Amino acid sequence: MRKTVLMLATALAALPAAAQTNAAPGFDAAAARTRIDATLDKQYPHLDALYKDLHQHPEVGFQEVRTAGILAAEMRKLGFTVTEKVGKTGIVAILKNGEGPVVLVRTELDALPLEEKTGLPYASRAQQTVNGKTFFVDHACGHDSHMAWWVGAASALVAMKDQWHGTLMFIGQPSEETVGGAKAMVEDGLFKRWPKPDYGFAAHVGPMPVGTVIIKDGTVSSASDEINITFNGVGAHGSMPDKSIDPIVMGSHFVTDVQTVISREKDPNAFGVVTVGSFVGGTVDNIIPDHADLLLTLRSHDDATRKLLIDGVERTARAVAQMARAPEPTITHPQGTNAVHNDAALSARTASVMTAAFGKDATFVPASAPGGNASEDFSVFIDAGVPSVFFAVGGYDPAMIARYKAEGKPLPVNHSPFFAPVPEPTIKRGAETLALAVLTVAGKER
Repeated sequence: MRKTVLMLATALAALPAAAQTNAAPGFDAAAARTRIDATLDKQYPHLDALYKDLHQHPEVGFQEVRTAGILAAEMRKLGFTVTEKVGKTGIVAILKNGEGPVVLVRTELDALPLEEKTGLPYASRAQQTVNGKTFFVDHACGHDSHMAWWVGAASALVAMKDQWHGTLMFIGQPSEETVGGAKAMVEDGLFKRWPKPDYGFAAHVGPMPVGTVIIKDGTVSSASDEINITFNGVGAHGSMPDKSIDPIVMGSHFVTDVQTVISREKDPNAFGVVTVGSFVGGTVDNIIPDHADLLLTLRSHDDATRKLLIDGVERTARAVAQMARAPEPTITHPQGTNAVHNDAALSARTASVMTAAFGKDATFVPASAPGGNASEDFSVFIDAGVPSVFFAVGGYDPAMIARYKAEGKPLPVNHSPFFAPVPEPTIKRGAETLALAVLTVAGKER
């Protein structure tokens, strides 16, 4: 599974705010926030119940049938026209409000095959089958918070229809954790069955102080590439290695040798990671198996490094097999997604509004700062031609962060079984952020 949180946000939160452009003339961000908050205060008991229900009933990628149905019903109650089963289990909710821009707002639907250990009264004990195996399932990445604030933002914008014009395209995207859901929706005609948006927004909760909003210009996340390699050998008795071509030895050579792509081929100033996350070969101690399976994840920020890593992994695997006089390895590339690149002008524009609304809690990070190591398939919408901003939103009580620091313990991050954002302030800040972002591009001047 792909780690999706913007881990860069923890480090970037300490950076000073950069120079920002002024908000659109006539747009009063503080007044808009006041109106948004009035709706959220009224709606919050419902949003809290929705959040806890989704948290207790998580579903993994492309199995989010219940989740999608709940969100579809929520959006229909708000007056949106909803289409389900887009890209398998995705939903598209449309609300038209006169002439104006088409604005995409995305949430993710899926959870992780992971057992929750938070001890919360609403902790998940749900289980699902993934690739033939049964796993506990947990919203350990925070997508339950995202869905709740997505509905909250929609509620606020419906209540403020006098303040904006255009078309809202609220997307519930499946299977972000496999970086396959956005692609599935686009391939299912997302931007052909509906107009291509003029702007796009999404946000991700992270282990920063609650209330924090980070707007990063340029590269936000890493590209992610899954590569699976099977080394094909010849099996034999464990006492007769000369009768074999040992795939475990091949795989062991590969695990070591492939890191020279990082240390000797990649530009030291460019971000790049090659990780072998799984190495499975053999069944017992006295049999040399006939194959070994390796699963890799590659991460990078730029296209040149991404290509170098993929080519280097494939070349190294073939060279290892050739050295062992083995058949060609089987190499597949099941999933991959590009880095998320925030639009420069839109980043500056929304940062100005967030700063006006949230003060020092909003931080603008320039393009010169590095992006994060984690990956996100929101990049698929951007690469399809939708200028976008992907925000990071804090979800932790500052006192909790301070306590972990004082005790010298690592803070639970996204994908940890202990990851648990504080619900109310996190959901409200995410909803405020997305609603203000929409008003930044679609709001009426006053």
